[in-house]
Amino acid sequence: MSKRAVVLLSGGLDSATVLAIANHQKYTCHALSFHYGQRHDGEIVCAQKVAKHLGAASHVVTTIDLSAWGGSALTADIDVPKDGCSDGIPVTYVPARNTIFLSHALGYAEAIGALNIFIGVNAVDYSGYPDCRREFIESFEKTANLATKVGVEGSRIRIHTPLIDMTKIEIIKSGLGLGVDYSMTQSCYDPQNGMPCKQCDACRIRDAAFAEIE
Repeated sequence: MSKRAVVLLSGGLDSATVLAIANHQKYTCHALSFHYGQRHDGEIVCAQKVAKHLGAASHVVTTIDLSAWGGSALTADIDVPKDGCSDGIPVTYVPARNTIFLSHALGYAEAIGALNIFIGVNAVDYSGYPDCRREFIESFEKTANLATKVGVEGSRIRIHTPLIDMTKIEIIKSGLGLGVDYSMTQSCYDPQNGMPCKQCDACRIRDAAFAEIE
């Protein structure tokens, strides 16, 4: 049971790398993706391709409508910033998204007898989101073990964040070494006709990292 894992898979570069890492560590991986009211669903198609390519044991795509309350450029009629300038937490932050995603992953993990959850948060090359920090993950893991039957009965649920201290270049190199095909992934916040905008934070960080590797 301890080698079964739920892997949060968005269809982006980071989550694809995390799935490859979990596979390499010999976990039986059950991928979990969300239609959450985001402005584009292309990332779900990418997640399906990545899950199949990397041999996930299963892939669940479920729906949570975070657009019901909006509050983000990814879930409401708010322009995605394209100038690279932002004071504080950017408008692309989705309120409590990782808390919500991890809560669903926790329920899924307990239901299938998994003690491990993998998530691709990163605290180095990222946009300043509060739910990508190590202290948040540590707090959620503590909550997970207090709030679940499996936790109070003596087993320990672990939240794995293998990318949290890696640069984007290090993440890409790691993934390439594990067979990730990054052409299957999508990172753009605001794709146009299925193509990356090349101007948003996610595009600029991704493109800069690949340029350094090339």
